Amino acid sequence: MKIAKDTLSFILEVSKSSAPKEFAGMLQATGDVITDVVVVPGTESSDESAVMQLFMLPNIATVGTVHSHPSGNLRPSTDDLELFDRKGEYHIIAGAPYNESSWACYNNKGERTRLEVIKYEFEEDDENW
Repeated sequence: MKIAKDTLSFILEVSKSSAPKEFAGMLQATGDVITDVVVVPGTESSDESAVMQLFMLPNIATVGTVHSHPSGNLRPSTDDLELFDRKGEYHIIAGAPYNESSWACYNNKGERTRLEVIKYEFEEDDENW
């Protein structure tokens, strides 16, 4: 699996702008590239956690989760591991200072995994413009 550079940049920027509160969302992919972040309606964020109301998630395919750790600690918590086990295969944690080296990806077992960052050409949907 890979992630679009623009999608990773979005994750880092929204995580930074949400600090000191956590940011959380779901990841969508086009083929083998993570291209989108879905913010779940009703998500509640605090300095210590972000709780997604997963029952509010639209009926869409997701490949995992993303959330921030404003502390900069990129290790998943016990709650993170429980979510990883239930929702997808790829889980990104972004931490302060929210740059290209302050994030990590984990599999559903909580093991760190490599996610290649690539330049991805997004297709414009003419009907939405």
